[in-house]
Amino acid sequence: MTETKTKTEHQYTCDVLIIGAGAAGLSLALKIADHSTVRVLSKGVLSEGSTYYAQGGVAAVFSDDDSTDSHFEDTLVAGAGLCDEEAVRFTVNNAKESMQWLIETGVNFDTEVNDQEETQYHLTREGGHSHRRILHAADATGREIEESLLTAVKKHPNITLMEGYNAIDLITTQKLNLPANRVLGAYVWNRTAEHVETINAHFVTLATGGASKVYQYTSNPDVSSGDGVALAWRSGCRVANMEFNQFHPTCLYHADAKNFLLTEALRGEGALLLRPDGTRFMPDFDERGELAPRDIVARAIDYEMKRLGVDCMYLDISHKPKDFIVKHFPTIYRRCLLLGLDIAHQPMPIVPAAHYTCGGVMIDHHGQTDIDGLYAIGEVTYTGLHGANRLASNSLLECIVYAHACAKDIINRIPFYKERKFAVIPDWDDSQVENSDEQVVIQHNWHELRLFMWDYVGIVRTDKRLQRALSRVELLQHEITEYYSNFKVGNNLLELRNLVQVAELIIKSAIQRKESRGLHYNLDYPEQSDNPKPTVLNPKKD
Repeated sequence: MTETKTKTEHQYTCDVLIIGAGAAGLSLALKIADHSTVRVLSKGVLSEGSTYYAQGGVAAVFSDDDSTDSHFEDTLVAGAGLCDEEAVRFTVNNAKESMQWLIETGVNFDTEVNDQEETQYHLTREGGHSHRRILHAADATGREIEESLLTAVKKHPNITLMEGYNAIDLITTQKLNLPANRVLGAYVWNRTAEHVETINAHFVTLATGGASKVYQYTSNPDVSSGDGVALAWRSGCRVANMEFNQFHPTCLYHADAKNFLLTEALRGEGALLLRPDGTRFMPDFDERGELAPRDIVARAIDYEMKRLGVDCMYLDISHKPKDFIVKHFPTIYRRCLLLGLDIAHQPMPIVPAAHYTCGGVMIDHHGQTDIDGLYAIGEVTYTGLHGANRLASNSLLECIVYAHACAKDIINRIPFYKERKFAVIPDWDDSQVENSDEQVVIQHNWHELRLFMWDYVGIVRTDKRLQRALSRVELLQHEITEYYSNFKVGNNLLELRNLVQVAELIIKSAIQRKESRGLHYNLDYPEQSDNPKPTVLNPKKD
């Protein structure tokens, strides 16, 4: 199972190309590497994806007091009537096995000694969960998972990591005017060498994460620019539920704390949300208080900020012993201390920020998209698990469960393609374009996009705001298409091109939903409809 360079120095072949190096992509790579050659693309440095920054944990039933039925019901309640029950059942039923695999791979979740002096996993609780079922590694669970998976991946001889590469576009038979509609590989931008390379593969999997960078304020790292959704859409794949963008209720409000998330586990362990005068407000909005689902908490914070005309609310865990805080939230404690905040003695200023994309590329339970040979897993997808609002700590779970399901399908299909010749793919042709000396145009469009998405397509929406956003995004698309056609590609242009495409899908999906449900709240349609359905967009029709 050897990889080869073919045709030119900038064209490669492999059995499976995985675009994205977070929990989903690395888990898939490890599961299939004994059966195939694998290339894993990472746009930034390998530790820069959303997985690395995930604090809270992974939801799975490990307690005798808990059940998969309870996890199932909690997910449905959080999803506000739009979950696909089959997808939810599939995920929760495979949760424990998937976590056991992570543990065997080297992930060290926190443990404790119970009353019988037996060692067991320490389980925390987060908003929307009826039981303690969150496996975690202090408050840096994502980092522990990412580093453990990377360690294992780097040891496998059949996996090649390609750091610093943007996927430009997928290559399909349809785009090359060949029969059927099957993926053949991708054109990718080598950010270091600054040239385009071609990867020819039997199978391609999108594991690119979400699209929260489309908003001005986000908890996500800079790489979360909706690349996978845009790549799939341009290739002919349907997307669903793009209007449901989860805003995490509690990001640290501080000039020097870019993107710093304050995990929901803080509220799970007793942290309270306060107005500037020190009074609680969540009991006024929901009987579950601080443990209400994220959409309710984020809207409550947004409402109180606007009602009072203030810049932030506050999250307070200072009533807990300092030793408890330092033990359970060491990363948050240290980071806040560096910023001059001692969370053992004072509340943390917080604001909501775009956090998770609940919709995405439509897939089946094997991760297969509308295009043969093209798979997608993780936040880039719509599985039906999250419905109108994601239950806390179901995101990393979805990554692992669907990576395993995808791996099984690819392993079953690999033998049929092993002896097949790779298609002849033309080299990337940039002979008719030139280097741009107008980077300011990209930066201006970038800031305009993120600002009007925040103002018009944020936590609370109206028809007028959505129509304004659609008009603005269509103008931007025209400008960027013209720019893309005349100048050589680069990271900022590629990300902007993808973000504008994703923004259009979010806006069109939001316009189609004539109700308020979960993460989508429209003042013109404040009630829920009686027969809700997923919002599906088709590139052949929409």
